Amino acid sequence: MLRTVRDVGAAVRRARREAGLSQQALADRAGVSRQWLSRVEAGKGPSAEIGKVLDVLAALGLAVDLVTTPVTEAADDDPFAGLFEGGS
Repeated sequence: MLRTVRDVGAAVRRARREAGLSQQALADRAGVSRQWLSRVEAGKGPSAEIGKVLDVLAALGLAVDLVTTPVTEAADDDPFAGLFEGGS
């Protein structure tokens, strides 16, 4: 289950490595910079634009399922807390 920006970044990194792609190769495929992808993989959001995140996921053949979850106090620390669910 992906609950935070860090979770999304870790899932992207894991899927990239499983696909045998370098950060540069994935960045080229997704149309983003390697530096941007590095920040996403490190969980340095919420500055990561969701459209670019979706482009990266699509380039890896991944999708995001949105589910309704209760809002928790963690949302104060992470604006994406509870928004993502999925696996890799």
